[in-house]
Amino acid sequence: MKVAPSAPLLFFDSGVGGLSILAPARAALPNAPIVYAADSAGFPYGTKSEAEIAARVPALLGRLVERFRPRLAVIACNTASTIALSAVRAALDIPVVGTVPAIKPAALLSKSRVFGVLGTDATVRQPYVDRLTAEFGADCTVLRHGSAALVQLAEAKLRGEPLDPAIARDALAGLLDQPGGDHMDTVVLACTHFPLVEAELAAAAPRPLAFVHGGDGIARRIAYLTQGQEWPASRSSGKAVFTRLDNSVAALAPALADFGLTHLEAL
Repeated sequence: MKVAPSAPLLFFDSGVGGLSILAPARAALPNAPIVYAADSAGFPYGTKSEAEIAARVPALLGRLVERFRPRLAVIACNTASTIALSAVRAALDIPVVGTVPAIKPAALLSKSRVFGVLGTDATVRQPYVDRLTAEFGADCTVLRHGSAALVQLAEAKLRGEPLDPAIARDALAGLLDQPGGDHMDTVVLACTHFPLVEAELAAAAPRPLAFVHGGDGIARRIAYLTQGQEWPASRSSGKAVFTRLDNSVAALAPALADFGLTHLEAL
């Protein structure tokens, strides 16, 4: 089926975390029209039940696809992907790319064979993580920790607010203080919000740690799935769509502009 050059890429997250997925995708496909959708009315996802997310995400993506007619959708959220990806793919007639914890790259990278998975509470308890660990990290000790506070830290950073360094320190301590944590050399940032505060995590670490996430791999996947399609001749400003527009969203406007999203609107 022929795709119109104006058909956008749709990125979906509960908040601003998906910007860490958008950035490498825009670098790979600079002229791609972009719609970035954040479920600000449902934020945060990491503390919600699986049933809530499984009901909410496919319905929202259905509305977004109907309104913006994208060529491809990216669920730029680990929690939503690990719970609702199959349901979204069944409901939509366009390619859907999910975001899964970068456990395979971490297992390849770790010299000590001990690595951590730092995500939301909802993500780190998913059977999906068990399966990835069994497949790629069977010879490793894999530590897990969920941090809702770190999600809020990333949102606060993009709003330009002062940051409490104890939040990043406590999140890492949740891994380092577990049995085997003293040998951990690599951390999977298994929430798309967390690469946005990688500098804060590195500063809080008591020793050098490698941080890995899936943004570059997802950019390659998007490029593969859209190869041969036409794009506009020049780069354009992207749209940022929110399920609720309030003062906290307004405070994000400068950071969103840095990611090429200059048009804000409500869903």
